[in-house]
Amino acid sequence: MRIAMIGTGYVGLVSGACFSDFGHEVVCVDKDARKIELLHQNVMPIYEPGLAELVASNVKAGRLSFTTDLAEGVRDADAVFIAVGTPSRRGDGHADLSYVYAAAREIAENLTGPSVIVTKSTVPVGTGDEVERIIAEVAPTSGAKVVSNPEFLREGAAIEDFKRPDRVVVGTDDEDARQVMRDIYRPLSLNQGAPLLFTGRRTSELIKYAANAFLAVKITFINEIADLCESVGADVQEVSRGIGMDNRIGGKFLHAGPGYGGSCFPKDTLALLKTAADNETPLRIVEATVQVNDNRKRAMGRKVIKAMGGDAHGKTVAVLGLTFKPNTDDMRDAPSLSVIAALQDAGATVRAYDPEGVEQARPMLPGVEFSASPYAAAEGADALVIVTEWDEFRALDLGRMAKTLRTPLLVDLRNIYPAAEAERAGLELVSVGKPRKG
Repeated sequence: MRIAMIGTGYVGLVSGACFSDFGHEVVCVDKDARKIELLHQNVMPIYEPGLAELVASNVKAGRLSFTTDLAEGVRDADAVFIAVGTPSRRGDGHADLSYVYAAAREIAENLTGPSVIVTKSTVPVGTGDEVERIIAEVAPTSGAKVVSNPEFLREGAAIEDFKRPDRVVVGTDDEDARQVMRDIYRPLSLNQGAPLLFTGRRTSELIKYAANAFLAVKITFINEIADLCESVGADVQEVSRGIGMDNRIGGKFLHAGPGYGGSCFPKDTLALLKTAADNETPLRIVEATVQVNDNRKRAMGRKVIKAMGGDAHGKTVAVLGLTFKPNTDDMRDAPSLSVIAALQDAGATVRAYDPEGVEQARPMLPGVEFSASPYAAAEGADALVIVTEWDEFRALDLGRMAKTLRTPLLVDLRNIYPAAEAERAGLELVSVGKPRKG
């Protein structure tokens, strides 16, 4: 099938590359000429493991191409996916849909046949109705159908998630559109027969927000339980295992840490709350989750200061991990931003290392010194703080770290290291949700 992918951001580029790897002919369209020029040189605008290789192989095979010309991309397309950004609107937290609606209008102006218009971007309930209205207004005789098909990709594992999804949600009541979507996703049946869940369009739009909000609630719940564990002398990792073994709960997203960040959970929870408020149906649990998570990130900075004896003024803190999670260069709403701000406000000097996120982090973290390795960051520092659990931080030479630091203090906000291992290396360890000695 011929597919046009409007937008070459995280969702559009990964989806376009994976669809082409299924054997479809895919044209990715973006107004950013510089981005398209770099993609022609196989330079990715984002860091995602395996993406550059996937793009290169499908470009070479002639299945994947890039252009700034939307008319060229849409021409004769069986399906046109809208995968443009929906950032939080300033002031009210609602998703900014201006890019989605502009894309819909331009698509309608260039349709050459009865394409299926698929909203891949994360959008509030009812957005598909407005896209449909725009298509009908601009191209009333096109026969185009509007479908919702939200993405559920995890940054750092997006290709695997796309090719082996838990489910593919498709929102449309039109049988012809459903058949097009079945044909597009048919290659998935060769992997594991991922279920296509067909729903109404508004239901599909809400499923995406409800899923992300639930995961955000789960993360925030275990973070609050971690605080209680510290107060009563319990171990949050054992609590997580104990409740996660219950099949009704499950063990995923029960890892205590410095709070959630990234491009999805913060934005989507706010957008869901705005939708709920607009419909006079308050979501108190989600409201509390957003508030608790915002407070937690800053509280982790205070946790580090407390571990340093309550005074960070004039001291140096080494921070390992800046991105909101491993295997990405995404700094959006990363906990490191709040942790470092709290440390700097307390008068500390911050040295930081991240395997992939430095270029994204540099303009967001004025006054931070960026190091070339974990050990360079730790040189002469008064504390070492692990904020993001990159794989290369899982087997640090703790003995070397203890000798490199001025003060042998490790604040492990991801609970990577057992207390006994840190103690053998001569490090004082402060973890999350663990009883502290002394």
